[in-house]
Amino acid sequence: MIAVLSTFLDNIAAAMIGGVMARQLYRGRVSVGYLAAIVAASNAGGAGSVIGDTTTTMMWIAGVPALCVAMAFVPSVVAIVFSGVIAGRAQQRAQPIQKDVAHRVRIVMARLAVVGMIIGGTIITNVLLDFPAVGVWVAILIGGLMVPTPWGELAKAWKGSLFLLSLVLSASLMPVESLPAPSWQTALALGFVSALFDNIPLTALAIYQNGYDWGMLAYAVGYGGSMIWFGSSAGVAITNSFPEAKDTARWLKEGWHVAVAYVLGFFVMLLLVGWHPFQIAR
Repeated sequence: MIAVLSTFLDNIAAAMIGGVMARQLYRGRVSVGYLAAIVAASNAGGAGSVIGDTTTTMMWIAGVPALCVAMAFVPSVVAIVFSGVIAGRAQQRAQPIQKDVAHRVRIVMARLAVVGMIIGGTIITNVLLDFPAVGVWVAILIGGLMVPTPWGELAKAWKGSLFLLSLVLSASLMPVESLPAPSWQTALALGFVSALFDNIPLTALAIYQNGYDWGMLAYAVGYGGSMIWFGSSAGVAITNSFPEAKDTARWLKEGWHVAVAYVLGFFVMLLLVGWHPFQIAR
């Protein structure tokens, strides 16, 4: 469910929704390994959608066709199944899922309309103006007139945002000349590097270098960032609600399935799809 939401809501929103759901369904006892799987699922779902992740949107804006990026869904499905099953079973052993949750759910249509406006605004302004941020903020401002906006949440998010900004700035200091030539081996390695820095500056470097298989790269830098909590924006966001997940050693120990799923998905894509580099027209 989180992966599907991430294809059109962005991986940060999908991960946050998944965290809220998990807290309710597991009575507040959510393991770090399951949180890692939530982040991985959000990044996997966003990897194949040009509006599902900041990195894929960057590729789209740079001129990569949406269908090229969509090939990332092939390894994402493999990774989601492997990581999701292992994490779900481990979480069930630690804390069984709640079965007596309330079934009466009220859907606020105005909020759904705001989500639709944001998605539509992103696509329209990218096609017409080559500047999707305009559509996003116009939709947010209009939406603020339709439904109450919880501006107080900004106070809770500033530390994580500052930390993420620091990661992006530090990673952006990497010289582009230091990147190896585009190849599937380079893409595989960038997935592991993404877990240590952040996938946004790595994607910017790859776009500048050009000549990658963009579907494979989208999966590598997107899902690869899930291996450590600060490797993706979704991971940083969810740890604001679950501070215990900021224990990197614990994330690696309980979330080992994410790294294994990344490798499995990558080589399944390499076997079934192959390496097809695409040169972006400047």
